[in-house]
Amino acid sequence: MILVTGATGAVGREPPGLLAAAGPVRILARRPERLTVRGDGVEVVEGAYGDRPALDRALEGVSSMFLVTNSPTDPDDERVAGAAAAAGVRHLVKLSMMAVEEPGADDFITRWQRRNEETIRASGVPWTFVRPRTFMSNTLSWAPGIRSAGVVRALYGDAPVACVDPRDVAAVAVAVLTGAGHEGRTYAVSGPEAITAREQTAQLSRVLGRPLRFEELGLDAARTALLAKYPRPAAEAFLESAERQRAGAKAAVVPTVEELTGCQARPYRTWAADHADAFAAE
Repeated sequence: MILVTGATGAVGREPPGLLAAAGPVRILARRPERLTVRGDGVEVVEGAYGDRPALDRALEGVSSMFLVTNSPTDPDDERVAGAAAAAGVRHLVKLSMMAVEEPGADDFITRWQRRNEETIRASGVPWTFVRPRTFMSNTLSWAPGIRSAGVVRALYGDAPVACVDPRDVAAVAVAVLTGAGHEGRTYAVSGPEAITAREQTAQLSRVLGRPLRFEELGLDAARTALLAKYPRPAAEAFLESAERQRAGAKAAVVPTVEELTGCQARPYRTWAADHADAFAAE
């Protein structure tokens, strides 16, 4: 039995379907009605990380698990690691982030993920960390401006990033969950190319068959936009991350996707074509 968490997120929604073909899968979901994977071989336990009885039910008989956490204020990794150790889980695969291995990254979110990794290591449960670069799906935040006005507004339009398709990250996680010899290892995961926001805008324009305009946001405007959606520590972390991207810290391409899955990582143009409906004009 493999347990998957975060199954309504960009990465976590993919593994249950991929894993169900090979054996039983269980999902721990706070809101099961949002799940997109159902059917034979997929069991659902309703509950949150802070609900220890539900967590224990989800972990019963589980040999390995995929962990996704997203709250920088709740001790969810500690909760899950403790319960997993008590349940005798033999392999915990955690979704982390590539920045944790980069000395120049010291923003609020990166520090949080570093602490999470330390917590997992200290739990005694055999672990693997999957550390992706920025998700291509983050550009879905551009969809309202593209739909309404044909405009992409973003900070630092010429800053390259080797962004990755969440489906490729999920495929790496599945390979680690179902393969042997991955315990105690870390895997950085990137896309096949470093691409800028201007280039992404041009590729979206070709996919949609209509002109799109890129407008570079100033730092103050970007901060205001972020503060409208996130608490200040998270907003400032995103701005610090953008500065690192502008300095070229996120441009490196790694071959992990092909090495672990046998398939080449998807380029941004493929992701854009597969998600064109999200950007369709109103």
